Amino acid sequence: MPGTPKKNLMLFGGRAYPELTEEVSKHLNVTVTPQQAYDFANGEIFVRFEESVRGCDAFVIQSHTAPINQWLMEQLIMVDALKRASAKRITVIMPFYPYSRQDKKHRGREPISARLVADLFKTAGADRLVSVDLHTAQIQGFFDGPVDHLWAMPLLADHIRGKYAGHEITVVSPDSGRTKLAEKWADTLGGAPIAFIHKTRDPLRPNEVVSNRVVGKVEGRLCIVIDDMVDTGGTIAGAVKQLLNEGAADVVIAATHGILSGPATQRLQDSGAREVVFTDTLPIPAEKRFPKMTVLSIAPLLARVIQEVFEDGSVTSLFDGNA
Repeated sequence: MPGTPKKNLMLFGGRAYPELTEEVSKHLNVTVTPQQAYDFANGEIFVRFEESVRGCDAFVIQSHTAPINQWLMEQLIMVDALKRASAKRITVIMPFYPYSRQDKKHRGREPISARLVADLFKTAGADRLVSVDLHTAQIQGFFDGPVDHLWAMPLLADHIRGKYAGHEITVVSPDSGRTKLAEKWADTLGGAPIAFIHKTRDPLRPNEVVSNRVVGKVEGRLCIVIDDMVDTGGTIAGAVKQLLNEGAADVVIAATHGILSGPATQRLQDSGAREVVFTDTLPIPAEKRFPKMTVLSIAPLLARVIQEVFEDGSVTSLFDGNA
């Protein structure tokens, strides 16, 4: 008998950050599909889903935290398993896009690893990618299919606006490469002025920053230092100290991805920042947190995007037409 097939949303989560997948599932009011996942003695990964996925609209969530290569491989294997089990459409959700900093060749004989990651997911069987605050927007063009590039800025800016209402705010880019992002932040915060840290170098001392100079009005103002990710924390901690030396009243760090490798937590603690705000695109364990750190949940945004994609709605509408 002819009929209209019923759409079926199924949610899948890798082992890197199951708490995020569970939170997304609660917002969607669906259960995470049960699966077997384990490592063989030699490190190979095995995944098998315990329910039929034939004809489903599959959403596969994985946070690419350390060890990043293991979780990248696990998500690829999950996509491959879904493709071979006849899932109708496979959407890969990677809140933090792995290898996003390697998006172009700076010198000869270097890889473009961000493109390689996109090719791997396409080959595995992914139909669509969803990510939050890509390191550069050009990465969207690396994947031969729809890419939903989500912004965490509205979430972070709402927190800043609510907590620091009445302060004279300046939005600060930690280097000249983030000035466009700073301009978007400034507009979102009601036309706040922007500044950036200009790094000066001695041509006789390659790869070494000699001094920093703040360009813009920061004296006596609350400075919001914005970035997409904080890895070892050296650049952003240095920016905070420079702003305080230039007379800033207070400094708040706001970034999407808290990678927090090695000495990052200690550097952020010692930087003098009034508050450090991240989203939970990556897990931030208790030992890496400190009293002045605030972690905002990205799960409601991911859930809304999944719902829009499943219902063939508009993801752009979630960002006032600007995403």
